[in-house]
Formats: sequence, C-alpha cells, structure tokens
Amino acid sequence: MPAYPADRPHDPDTAALVDRIPGWGVDLDPANRPAVPRELPVEPAPGVHWTVPEDQPERQPRERSNEHAFLPPVFGTSTPPRGLSGMIRRSAYRYSEGRAAHWLILLGADRVASIEAHLASFATGRPDNPVTETGIRSELSHHGWSSRRGRKRVDGNHAWIDPLLVGGPWVITGAAAGVAVGRVVRLARRSRR
Repeated sequence: MPAYPADRPHDPDTAALVDRIPGWGVDLDPANRPAVPRELPVEPAPGVHWTVPEDQPERQPRERSNEHAFLPPVFGTSTPPRGLSGMIRRSAYRYSEGRAAHWLILLGADRVASIEAHLASFATGRPDNPVTETGIRSELSHHGWSSRRGRKRVDGNHAWIDPLLVGGPWVITGAAAGVAVGRVVRLARRSRR
C-alpha cells in the first residue's frame, strides 16, 4: 500500500481521471469485468491455523519502505545496517521504491559497505588478497585468455576495463599508503636532525 506525502494527497477526482486518461476505471464496475464470476474471496490455504502470524520481534532498527504502513510479520535480519553504509542505506528509504534515487543510494551504500569490509579485513589477521579473490590466478592457469580469443563472448566487451576496475583501487590504495609511509619516514628523519 503506497504512502502519499502531505503535499500530494491521494484523493483524485475519479471523473477527472476518466476524462483525462483513456481507459481509466474500466474495471470499477464488477458488471464490466469478465473475470468477476471466477473471482473468489481470498481464504487461507488448507491447514493454516492462524489468520495473521505474530510479529517477529524487532531487535535492531530495520529499514521499511515508505510505501508500506508496517513491516511484514517476518523479515530477514542476516545483515543489519551498520556503520557509514547503514546510515546511507537508511537515507534511501526516505524515497519511494519507484524513484531512481532510492536504488542509486542503495547501490552507493553497497559500494561503501564493500570498502568497509576491505578495511575491516586489515584489522583481522588475514586481510583480503586481491590476487586470489579476483580470479587472476585462474585466468592464467585455466585457459582464461584462450577461451576469450576469437569468440563472441559477452564479457569480451568489458574485459579490457576489468583489471582497472578490480585492481585499480588496490593500486591506488597501495600508492597512497606508500606516499603516507614515505612522508612519515621523512618527518621522522627531519626530527632526528
């Protein structure tokens, strides 16, 4: 059920809609609907012993589309929003799911979450390994180049930019870390003099 903002309430004049939009409201009168005799009232499936399930307890804040009045009785909690990506993700739900802003903000939040995961991997004893996790070794050992050469594979169109998109952030991060370490070393040498 969609939610409508206060400045645009959903109370259109149906006569105006019928005049303005060809075919609008043709199924309002049940006598004009060919499927009406076959329409049955919605009943629970056989064996269902409840009408509406009990609400799942909400232990953490949860996103909810502004088009729905309430959360469904059961919802997933495997990846609750947290950190900067969670704040970005929550801001996406100010917009309707029918607007591009909603989905673009969610895509941006996913990118931020991946950066957060990479940074968190450095805090563990086993940081991400871009060589093994991006499939570069399998490209060299499992006929990666020969399977693309001379064939009309779809991924051949973007294969040239994949190393830049996958390896580029790692190279930039490594270069920035090298520059930062170099500056720290130079400052330490200057302070000793």
